[in-house]
Amino acid sequence: MKKIFITISLAISSLMAIAQDATPNRYTAHNKGKFFFYWGGNRGYYSNSDITFTGDNYNFTIKDVAAIDRPKGWHIDYINPLRMTIPQTNCHVGYYISDHYTISAGVDHMKYIMKNNQTVKMNGYINNSGTSHDGIYNDVDKVLTEDFLTFEHTDGLNYVVVEGARVDDVSRFLGIRNTDVLQVNLTEGLGFGVLYPRSNTKLMNKERYDEFHIAGIGVNAKAGLHLTLFKYFLIIGELKGGYINMYDVRTTYDIADKAKHDFFFFETVLGIGGTFRF
Repeated sequence: MKKIFITISLAISSLMAIAQDATPNRYTAHNKGKFFFYWGGNRGYYSNSDITFTGDNYNFTIKDVAAIDRPKGWHIDYINPLRMTIPQTNCHVGYYISDHYTISAGVDHMKYIMKNNQTVKMNGYINNSGTSHDGIYNDVDKVLTEDFLTFEHTDGLNYVVVEGARVDDVSRFLGIRNTDVLQVNLTEGLGFGVLYPRSNTKLMNKERYDEFHIAGIGVNAKAGLHLTLFKYFLIIGELKGGYINMYDVRTTYDIADKAKHDFFFFETVLGIGGTFRF
């Protein structure tokens, strides 16, 4: 990582030196009418949540449940067409409706994994499950063992989102005059979307359900830095945070079996892409 950071820093320093050229910039002077896209990876962070499970013979809530993501690291799968949906990825396309405002749509393919073997408080009941987990629970300590429950949105926690954002060129504050070589933009925006996960849930001895399903909604805010290189190439870095309410998670093939929970999320995004005008 240190070598990568040094290499990127040297490359940007070299571009900034080239960009001192006072040649009038024309392509990057105005954005209205341009399209852009980017593809990248993310890390996800989640607040603890209370998760409620309901079915014909059970209704219980596990409280203050912790979850993590599943990062792939620097990996060829991000650019392998046959495997590029396996890592945690972001894919967005957008349009400049004016020089400073964009609208975009995309998918944040995050991963959410409930941590097994944590101890939580549990309320509710389980009847006639054929397991040792039957009983009435009233704020009872419960260890989330794999034979009781695995709960993951690993293919994935798909946030299908529409975002509006403002973009401001700050190149001049960095002494960059020729933005056709290097342009530095700050961006901030808001988004709204639906959750379309492929959840991987195993509840006691029930058959696992593993199909795509609209399970909830989300809202988010974001801020970031976009670098435009040689007019057409993008490097983007963004911080994104928001709220997700998953009110209809399918847990088994029985449609009576459902889960629901809501939580806050935070996401770091790094991507590459392009910008162009037809």
